[in-house]
Amino acid sequence: MSVREEKRNLETIPVGSLGVIALEGCHTLGEKIDYYLVKWRTERKNEHKNSLAFSGYQRDSYLLDTKVPRFGSGEAKGVIMESVRGSDLYILVDVCNYSLTYSLCGHENHMSPDDHYQDLKRIISAVGGKARRITVIMPFLYESRQHKRTSRESLDCAIALQELVRMGVDNIITFDAHDARVQNAIPLHGFETVQPAYQFIKGLLRHEKNLTIDSSHMMVISPDEGGMSRAIYIANVLGLDMGMFYKRRDYTRIVDGHNPIVAHEFLGASVEGKDMIIIDDMISSGESVLEVARALKERKAHKIFIFATFGLFTAGLEKFDQAYQNGVIDRVLTTNLIYQTPDLLSREWYVNCDMSKYVAYLIDTLNHDVSISDFLNPNERIQRVVSKYKNGKL
Repeated sequence: MSVREEKRNLETIPVGSLGVIALEGCHTLGEKIDYYLVKWRTERKNEHKNSLAFSGYQRDSYLLDTKVPRFGSGEAKGVIMESVRGSDLYILVDVCNYSLTYSLCGHENHMSPDDHYQDLKRIISAVGGKARRITVIMPFLYESRQHKRTSRESLDCAIALQELVRMGVDNIITFDAHDARVQNAIPLHGFETVQPAYQFIKGLLRHEKNLTIDSSHMMVISPDEGGMSRAIYIANVLGLDMGMFYKRRDYTRIVDGHNPIVAHEFLGASVEGKDMIIIDDMISSGESVLEVARALKERKAHKIFIFATFGLFTAGLEKFDQAYQNGVIDRVLTTNLIYQTPDLLSREWYVNCDMSKYVAYLIDTLNHDVSISDFLNPNERIQRVVSKYKNGKL
């Protein structure tokens, strides 16, 4: 058993019999999470295991059998194939999995975030209020980029959160929300936004040898003013300096729904000869983060590592291949919280940060109604992995 596993007091009675529903787009992650839950609960020495309150505590699998079949018209329904009465349900959904298709009047249609969100609501509707508690784990928060109103426009993320709460969802867990203030839409319900800082640092240290982690040799960069808090956290935890770019935009024109970026202006100390960690919540097309990497190289930065919770790569991987070949970037680290193409996983410059064990910890702990605050602040774990790295034990 790991140190963290022993430290948790999981003697408390579970909220209900644990059930995990992984929607089709999140199936691979769901199976990995289930593996850890089964392993821990089999190994855990709990004197109450056989009591009535712990009924169904130890099982071969916590994944529930669900389906979302579609009619020929493209419409669908959610079906749960086993009882969920009195269960503590955790529903996993990846709204970014565009690899899934369905038939729409004879045409093959790729699933959009809207389709995944509708499927989530169908499954919640199928539960029919019989579960004791419903927690939705939505790593990429649906419509999170449409989190505030700047003109006469819709507020999709806030409406989606309110809709889920009205349907009986008690808690929503997401990762690195574009703007966590969107939780103001549901102030009386649970909303957690989790940062994968520890997994990024561990992933980098495992794949890169001979890094010197101090303010003379390394720096953390925020590619824009919106991501400052992420960069400040990593910089403070690792004891590094921080720099920031801000986007100078042309407010006289609108291209693809927003004002085009004219230039990236840099604020911060000299980057010459230092390794750079660029941290952001997502890589969409990647244009912005590669622009920042090039600007740092022009300022004579040494190695460049990009951390992003979600790697969407909407414009393909060629630009990143080119940047890697030209020595502009050294590594790109993203998580497996959303769909990753086999192409991406095969790239030499790519590091996959597996989050399944971490999500399993969250589910296991919440099922016992135990605080997860120490999971949300990984400072201690980061210090431990850095210390191991410095001593050559990682």
